Amino acid sequence: MVAETRPCYTPLQRRLHWLMALLILAAYLLIEQRGYFPRGSGGRVVMMQGHFWAGIAILVLAFWRIFTRLRNGAPPITPPLGHWTAFIAKAMHLSLYAFFIVMPLLGLATAWTDGKAILIPFTDIALPALLAPNKEVAHSLEDLHGAIGHAFYWVIGVHILAALWHHWVKRDDTLRRMV
Repeated sequence: MVAETRPCYTPLQRRLHWLMALLILAAYLLIEQRGYFPRGSGGRVVMMQGHFWAGIAILVLAFWRIFTRLRNGAPPITPPLGHWTAFIAKAMHLSLYAFFIVMPLLGLATAWTDGKAILIPFTDIALPALLAPNKEVAHSLEDLHGAIGHAFYWVIGVHILAALWHHWVKRDDTLRRMV
């Protein structure tokens, strides 16, 4: 069925959306909870490795999601959005997709330049580092990764509030297309 006549996103698009939402939540929770464990402890390693792998999964799924979006399109919103609202929605979604790609790449670059191993889960085998260790670069990348992560608390919050606003105030089908 083509996007123009379909009332909601395809089942795959909806699954990818919600799976990525859960992974982003997990990545945020894991990195925020690491402080409860002392440096070098097993708990802290689990938090950090979990954060790394949630980010890698987000990166992989982002490309799959982009491919399915390009292939299947998006169902129209009923009633249609105004020009400015549609522009803002498109800008918001483009920023989210950029976030899905940039943040994991920054995270990988930070870990590698900091000399941290990214272990394959349940093994002692590390992904090969594609960047040489450089503590100064690692510090700069970590600051950038953290700043973007904090900024996206707000972007994600606005995304959620916009979906709820469309559902409860505008009473259009924006949210229903994704559930």
